[in-house]
Amino acid sequence: MNEKQLAAEKSIEFIKDGMTLGLGTGSTVYFLVNKLAELVNQGLNIACVSTSNQTSELAKSLGIKILNLNEVDKINLTIDGADEVDKNLNGIKGGGGALLFEKIVAAASEKVIWIVDSSKFVQKLGKFPLPVEVIPLGSNHIMKRFQKSGFNPTIRVNGSKIYITDSGNEIIDLHLYKIEDSINLEREIKLMPGVVEVGLFNNIVDKVIVGKENSTEIISRILD
Repeated sequence: MNEKQLAAEKSIEFIKDGMTLGLGTGSTVYFLVNKLAELVNQGLNIACVSTSNQTSELAKSLGIKILNLNEVDKINLTIDGADEVDKNLNGIKGGGGALLFEKIVAAASEKVIWIVDSSKFVQKLGKFPLPVEVIPLGSNHIMKRFQKSGFNPTIRVNGSKIYITDSGNEIIDLHLYKIEDSINLEREIKLMPGVVEVGLFNNIVDKVIVGKENSTEIISRILD
């Protein structure tokens, strides 16, 4: 069993019968959804809200009930992956292109757990490119502003075409290499007209489950 699968299956312990569960997006969540489907087929009663069309299609194909976020009063728990997580449990997400929906679902959740392999736990955020979701209108001008700020932007592509998110937007990836202040950087970028969301997830997650070779480690946020 690889580290992603270890972390995913450990997170199952936090799921209770009757919950409304938020399902993230990505390769680690794939293992979660498959394990969850086994439990649903054995009688586990849950309803799920998904953060992407990709996750929705997988879950539905395996017999998991998917609801629209507007159909639920609250989400008890969201389990998602992350592209990087630092010692303060802030992270970068959006490598799979679902950062907007992932942040909306996380904000509607009572608790949030991230499941990651050991390579995703870092001392400083920034080696993984920071995704920024932008509306297509004027995206070239946003690129120029990022260039002037020294953010080393690239427009995300899918083959020969510009990548389009589930909400019809584009993604600009910022190659920052090291982020010293993720909170202020998120604030700075979100103030730019045309920016929809930033892949910095600050003060959002409650626990991170890290897969480590043949075991897992659970790291909880320390509240001030």
